[in-house]
Amino acid sequence: SLVPNVLYEEPMRFKIGTPDQFGEGAKFIEDKRVYVFRERNTFYAISAVCTHLGCTVKLQRLNQPKRVKVRGREFDEQAEFHCPCHGSKYHGDGTNYAGAAPRSLAYHRVEVSPDDGQLIVDLSQNVGQDFRLTV
Repeated sequence: SLVPNVLYEEPMRFKIGTPDQFGEGAKFIEDKRVYVFRERNTFYAISAVCTHLGCTVKLQRLNQPKRVKVRGREFDEQAEFHCPCHGSKYHGDGTNYAGAAPRSLAYHRVEVSPDDGQLIVDLSQNVGQDFRLTV
């Protein structure tokens, strides 16, 4: 009874700044292990936690874009995610295609804080790969 039954964990929802603080492309939030992407006026967040054993994946820019077909959709890929621990590879949209990773990288909900306009990433809420927040 002298030891409280409390878990001291990092919050799953956190603010990352206002939309104007993000340039085009990806920004890695290292302490939260998440990549936040901006494409014009849309935002989305992809987990950097490998689905194999939880290592942190790295975003690798490709020297030349390559055309890939994922789930019936074709697109030009500019970057891929690579896991340095066991060699898993993911397309730029987070879909696994090589190595031991059993599934794609998770996408997390991104929203705008009503009180100060900052972007909020919620690691407790996974969303589909087509999720985009438009601001």
